[in-house]
Amino acid sequence: MPLLQFDLIEGRSESELKNLLDAAHRAVLTAFAVPPRDRYQIVHENKRFQMIFEDTGLGLTRSDNLVMVRVYTSPRSSEQKQHFMAELARELESSCGVRGSDLMISFITNEKGDWSFANGVAQYLTGEL
Repeated sequence: MPLLQFDLIEGRSESELKNLLDAAHRAVLTAFAVPPRDRYQIVHENKRFQMIFEDTGLGLTRSDNLVMVRVYTSPRSSEQKQHFMAELARELESSCGVRGSDLMISFITNEKGDWSFANGVAQYLTGEL
């Protein structure tokens, strides 16, 4: 049930965005072993001047192909997070041409009871999920 939120610089085509989202979903399936229809993704397109991503002193060179991914999820182990990060980088490089230096990932952790998938019901708390 991770929710992935992407921030990108505007300009990608609909097919490029679909390819990116499909690649990210493959990484989720591989790293987290969730059901195939456990797919929640949001894309925000931004003007170039609205995204400032420096390198925290790592010596990275960023391009306009930058992808910022926020992963909202219940607690995951360090191993799962690292597996996802590596798998997402691999998928985006091979399927979308996104270099590792253009990928930034952040995990935002919450509890299963913090989610309602519909009807104002916390399905994890009620036992529906």
